[in-house]
Amino acid sequence: MSTTSLKLPDELKKRAANAAQELGISPHAFMVDAIRQASHAVEQRATFVAQARQARTEMLENGEGHPAEEVRTYLRQRLQDGQVGRPAKKPWRE
Repeated sequence: MSTTSLKLPDELKKRAANAAQELGISPHAFMVDAIRQASHAVEQRATFVAQARQARTEMLENGEGHPAEEVRTYLRQRLQDGQVGRPAKKPWRE
């Protein structure tokens, strides 16, 4: 494991120390976890954007997509029921 020096503004250092104390962990553990969570969030977003770009490319190539109202209905049902079938793709080109 390597050592990294991190310069923090005094106010942020105090906030991190207070948050760590509230959680019952060391400031070091708090900062390591914060960096881990931030890194994970960036990776998840990058994956989401890549999937969205791929879906857009496929939609433009095959001319099929999901009507917005059907997507909204699907999402509402999924929030309520958990498991629900996805709406079928439909051609959007004439």
